Amino acid sequence: MALTDIQVKTAKPKEKDYKLTDGRGLYLVVASTGGKRWRFKYRFEGKEKLLALGIYPDVSLQMAREELQKARTTLANGYDPGAVRKALKEVQAKQVANAENTFEVVAREWHGKFSKQRSGSHAKNTIDRLNRYIFPWIGGKPISEIKPVDVLAIMQRIEALGHLETAHRVRNICGQVLRYAVATGRAERDCTVDLKGALPPVKEKHFAAVVEPQGVAGLLRAIDDYKGTFPVKCALRLAPLLFVRPGELRQMEWVEVDFENVQVNIPAERMKMKQPHIVPLSRQALAILRELQPLTGQGRYLFPHPYAAGRPMSNNAITGALRRMGFTSDEMTAHGFRAMARTILDEVLNVRPDFIEHQLAHAVRDPNGRAYNRTAHLAERRRMMQQWADYLDGLKAGAQVIPFKRAEG
Repeated sequence: MALTDIQVKTAKPKEKDYKLTDGRGLYLVVASTGGKRWRFKYRFEGKEKLLALGIYPDVSLQMAREELQKARTTLANGYDPGAVRKALKEVQAKQVANAENTFEVVAREWHGKFSKQRSGSHAKNTIDRLNRYIFPWIGGKPISEIKPVDVLAIMQRIEALGHLETAHRVRNICGQVLRYAVATGRAERDCTVDLKGALPPVKEKHFAAVVEPQGVAGLLRAIDDYKGTFPVKCALRLAPLLFVRPGELRQMEWVEVDFENVQVNIPAERMKMKQPHIVPLSRQALAILRELQPLTGQGRYLFPHPYAAGRPMSNNAITGALRRMGFTSDEMTAHGFRAMARTILDEVLNVRPDFIEHQLAHAVRDPNGRAYNRTAHLAERRRMMQQWADYLDGLKAGAQVIPFKRAEG
């Protein structure tokens, strides 16, 4: 006989689990612990199987019978109700995972995790490109469903605006996000590898720099005559003496200046190669820092932003100063001080190239293939930095210019 609501409700646990049968394969298991579970026993392809239909009282007798009817209809149509339910759960789980792992969700997770390993400007540029070029088009799409054509459409859209280099950078960003998704089990592969050669290559650009000694002399005199703020003038005066990257200079902090050992210690997180770097100070560079210290030494940065407390000066400050001094973008850039030092130290002062490259914080290796550490050739680099500063003073004072060795013969 079929069960009644009162029978189901009043069924008491016994020493062992027991069943109350309702009919057509439906029964209630009353556990010795007091729990009550609905089950459907059926046969499919000659094998006896069980399907769980819920727990009482969450699933009432009437609800259990409705679930039973659905299962029997599935069975009558030639399908295994248990297998169908499993498949539906997998589909639902995938839908939930897709909703939780859109490209934007994964990209922001990736950016938050790895941005601390990059410079502040690099991290900002990356999130800006994600927000501007990528998220509006594929941000809401499940990352597991991103196809090469999706990324290519973004790249072509940017190329059409005349920003080929940005298009290539966007592809690289998408690739990094997708590789992170693969590593965290949310995508099968980085599909951007299929886009190699999809756009024309970017022509290599060199930063404009004054490298002829006569031109350097004029630039140094122009810096001495600069009428802008004192911190910017100090930054301009230090730029040729230290020849660090513009971001490393403008974000330099007073705690990094070691007056006792006469050097600047730039931490790894602020370096492009993510290795700590030592910049020996010439007498001239040290004198400039001594001049600047009374003005900004109580704060964090050597060159603080004039209007935004707690921030370094703008990355356009030195460039803007060069423009106001009359140097165009085709003549001199903030990055050009590095090319200036590299060229003249090698071709005029005959300094060993590995000393120069190491001071430029490039990926220099020894003859055995090992990367130099930050203190490698430090004594020689100190002498080089003082020789360089003395040479610049001589140029500025109008000393006889030594010709480039490449011009000989």
